[in-house]
Amino acid sequence: MMDKHTPLQVGDKAPAFSMPASGGRTVQSASLSGKPYVLYFYPKADTPGCTKEACGFNEALQAFEKAGLSVIGVSCDPVKKLDAFATKYGLTFPLASDEAGHVTEAYGVWVEKSMYGRTYMGIERATFLIDASGNIAYIWPKVKVSGHVEAVLAQASTLNGTPD
Repeated sequence: MMDKHTPLQVGDKAPAFSMPASGGRTVQSASLSGKPYVLYFYPKADTPGCTKEACGFNEALQAFEKAGLSVIGVSCDPVKKLDAFATKYGLTFPLASDEAGHVTEAYGVWVEKSMYGRTYMGIERATFLIDASGNIAYIWPKVKVSGHVEAVLAQASTLNGTPD
C-alpha cells in the first residue's frame, strides 16, 4: 500500500489502468485514448446503494453514448461476482475488477471508513470524468447516489460542447 499521496485533481493525467471486467472483457485506459469516459468507483457489487447507482448508469447509458462517453464501474469484487451482478440487473457496461487494489489506490479512493464503530479500509464512492486527452475533467468525491448519474451526464455534455 502506498503512503498518503496528493489526491488527484482536475487537470491531472488520469492514472493508467488495465483490469478484467464483466462479460469476459478487459478495460484499459490505453484503448480509451482519444475518447472521453466515466470511471466510477463503488464499494461492493449487489448492495443497495451500489445497485441503485449501477442501474442508474445503465438506464442513462444511451445518453452517455450519445454524448460520446463510455461508462466503466470499478470495485474490488472478483469478476465472477461482477458477472453475477451484471446478469442479475441487466448491466451492459463493463464492471471492472480491481482485486489487487492498484487502481483504487492510484485514484485515491481506497480509504479508511467506519461503520458501527469499526474502522476498515474500503472504496469511497467516487466518480471521475476523463476527457479525450486522458486528463481528469471533473471529480465527484464521496458520492451520494440520488441525482448523481444526472449530474455526471450534465457535466459530460459540456466536454464536447454538445448540449442535450
